[in-house]
Amino acid sequence: MKTPYVLLGVFVDSYITLRNTQCRYYNEYISICLRVAKRMSYRQKRNKWMKQGTTGWERENRVHFDEIVANYDQIRWDYPDKLFQDALNYSGDVGKAIEIGAGTGKATLPFLQAGYQLTVVEMSRNMVNFLQDKYHGYSNFGIVHSTFEESKLNDASYSVVYAASAFHWVDASIGCPKVMELLKPGGAFVLFRNNAIPGEGELSVAVQAEYDKHYYSYYVIDNRPTSIYMMTEEDYLKPEELYRGFRLNSLEEYGFIDVTMKLYTESKRYTASKYIMLLDTYSDHRALPDSNREALYSGITKAINAHGGYMNLGCIFQLYMGRKP
Repeated sequence: MKTPYVLLGVFVDSYITLRNTQCRYYNEYISICLRVAKRMSYRQKRNKWMKQGTTGWERENRVHFDEIVANYDQIRWDYPDKLFQDALNYSGDVGKAIEIGAGTGKATLPFLQAGYQLTVVEMSRNMVNFLQDKYHGYSNFGIVHSTFEESKLNDASYSVVYAASAFHWVDASIGCPKVMELLKPGGAFVLFRNNAIPGEGELSVAVQAEYDKHYYSYYVIDNRPTSIYMMTEEDYLKPEELYRGFRLNSLEEYGFIDVTMKLYTESKRYTASKYIMLLDTYSDHRALPDSNREALYSGITKAINAHGGYMNLGCIFQLYMGRKP
């Protein structure tokens, strides 16, 4: 792309031509060209600034989980039994399976118990050690210490490939074609994740004020077009929402068929200390500058304790599935 000053050079060349032909409008012409170049320079600076802005969910932030293994396993949500039932029913044939980004194994046991020969792919060394200790008694459990993109696995031999709140860390342009290659015909690609829904009322307003001061002063604001309180299943299927949750626009885009989405809801209640413990397992919070993060946690703690001492939090779980033709 040409810079404003290269383009200005083109404009000046035109100006010289016009001057040499004694065009009566050349002074007006060069004035317009200078204003255009100045405006383009401003836009380039603005676009550069916007590109530098972050959301906290950039792929490099996936390394944070290596520091918080025990807290992650203790405080993160377990997935609903009905979600696992539906995922296993959709997956069908019990054979070989891959779990992408297993973490501490929040979604591992149901597939082991169902009889799958399960290989989990996990990039965090501390998570790998935790998983080996947790599932060492299962003969149908194996582990690969790698990112999914770089993992070495046999093609066209797996009944199901799945990821629980992990596929947004994978480059979908590499990961989705790789899943398609790994699955045997009719095999299932199963994705699930959770979406936290903060409670409403005075506490929610107070907590949001802390985010405005200490979180959104650092990160780019990424508002949903529809409030999460009002979202329907159709909203979760929109490309922008699929991208927000899974970093892909649709499974159909990569050739998967029989695509379906299911939603599940649960709720939990947290003391201030437990809620901060939960927040500190989120990569976007851990990636904040120390001063922002400490001020945010302190402000939220004070807000919770000033409004009864508890934070009520809802959760919508998404189950998003497709099949290899």
